[in-house]
Amino acid sequence: MSFQGLVVRKDDDGKTTAGVEDLTLDDLPAAEVTVAVEYSTVNYKDGLCVGPGGGLVRKYPHVPGIDFAGTVEASDDPRYQPGDKVVLTGWRVGEAHWGGYAQKARVKADWLVPLPQGLTTRQAMAVGTAGFTAVLAVMALRDHDLQPGHGPVLVTGAAGGVGSVATAVLANLGYEVAAVTGRPETEGYLRDLGATQIVPRADLAETVKRPLEGETWAGCVDAVGGAMLARVLGQMKYGTSVAAVGLAGGAALPATVIPFLLRGVNLLGIDSVMQPYENRVRAWEQVAKDLPMDKLEAMIQPAVLSDLPALGAAILKGEIKGRVVVDVNG
Repeated sequence: MSFQGLVVRKDDDGKTTAGVEDLTLDDLPAAEVTVAVEYSTVNYKDGLCVGPGGGLVRKYPHVPGIDFAGTVEASDDPRYQPGDKVVLTGWRVGEAHWGGYAQKARVKADWLVPLPQGLTTRQAMAVGTAGFTAVLAVMALRDHDLQPGHGPVLVTGAAGGVGSVATAVLANLGYEVAAVTGRPETEGYLRDLGATQIVPRADLAETVKRPLEGETWAGCVDAVGGAMLARVLGQMKYGTSVAAVGLAGGAALPATVIPFLLRGVNLLGIDSVMQPYENRVRAWEQVAKDLPMDKLEAMIQPAVLSDLPALGAAILKGEIKGRVVVDVNG
């Protein structure tokens, strides 16, 4: 019995092409659990893997999709039974291992998490790796004593996937959110998510010679990195933290150690790919509890498998707002 999937192929000249093809169960990689995929989503890594690969894909032909949610169809592991609803993010699935851009996937049981109570598979993919990462960042900031009333919390790249979820979760928890965006047309969208202040990207885009500026932010979820992160570090209040989740603005950090030494600022690295199981479960429980579902619905851009080549190119150009939810059976 065949099913459909988005397959990326590379020719002898190194050029990649992506298109929807018919696959069989025999095509899937060996692993313990076979899942009937219902929904996936589009992240920056997906854009790389659907396109030239960005060095992430090890072997072609390849099925991308670093996230998926669906129903267990067969399992050689006692932790999962047919009919169980599951979510997968990370573990290099969709990169080194075939992923969720197909109607079926076969993965290791260790990589799966039970779908939390109160979430549908569609909602879980509206969250996806981007939202999962955002919630990990908010958890880390709260673990480092971020509390409502301490002052505004900055979210950079706020109209993107990570930023959208971070903005909605922080606002729902009672924090004052300052959303950074370079797209003025997203201001209404960000205010609807709960942002109380819009900060133009240009205000933070340039580094300054002074290692410290006025103490402005009580916390920060940073998806940009680069010069913007360096600038933000010098604007943090004493003893506060920045959760670094991305590098849309570059991997280099043209900063000094002065904010760490004179203001006790913390720079918290957030990794979602290899996150331990217990923390994954905790984060998904926080998603179900702290992310307003009406705000989540407002972020969703629906798609089907055939839309993915164009969407992959768009996310690499920073043209995606909110969260793309891919109905692989649509």
